[in-house]
Amino acid sequence: MKSAFVFLALFVAKCFILESSCSSQSRNMLRLTKVSGFSWKNCGKQGNAVQMKTLKVFPDPISIPGKLTVEASLTTSAALTSPLSVDLTLKRRTGLWIKIPCIGQIGSCRYPNVCDLLDQLIPPGQDCPELLQTYGLPCHCPFNAGDYAFPPLDFNISKIELPRFLTNGNYNVQGVLRSPDGELGCLDISFSLHSQK
Repeated sequence: MKSAFVFLALFVAKCFILESSCSSQSRNMLRLTKVSGFSWKNCGKQGNAVQMKTLKVFPDPISIPGKLTVEASLTTSAALTSPLSVDLTLKRRTGLWIKIPCIGQIGSCRYPNVCDLLDQLIPPGQDCPELLQTYGLPCHCPFNAGDYAFPPLDFNISKIELPRFLTNGNYNVQGVLRSPDGELGCLDISFSLHSQK
């Protein structure tokens, strides 16, 4: 997953692939039933090395459980090598935009080395998932400079539970990818969550 800083990619990996990390028997959890109003834009500096070119998520709304289709393309003018950090800022609109703190690795969190996260998802020495191999996409750092495209990919989404602080409402998440030399890319995503007990 080339850019790795895309919130959606992290969320898909964490919730849709590793479903157990988004499920709990806790009474402090809500069942996610729908995601709607998805929109995105590049943010940050115009000359950033990593730029999302297209990102389509459909249907709208996305029913959960249900099916999600994602299509994306991006470009990077620089090779991406470890360490790569990601700063996520998650906000909820309650009249004003309120920043949600990092609680249990959900919310406005800093991930100091995305390459390590990828190694945890797919241990080094293990083959990349067949889906990535089919499209010639790497799953470990470093990533070469170039253009990358993900054709429409379908995901079957089963039950997802979220912490109670991620209740119904409008959300915005901004992800900033950095190397030790500075900012490489920035993506801003907005959506609405619909959940129930």
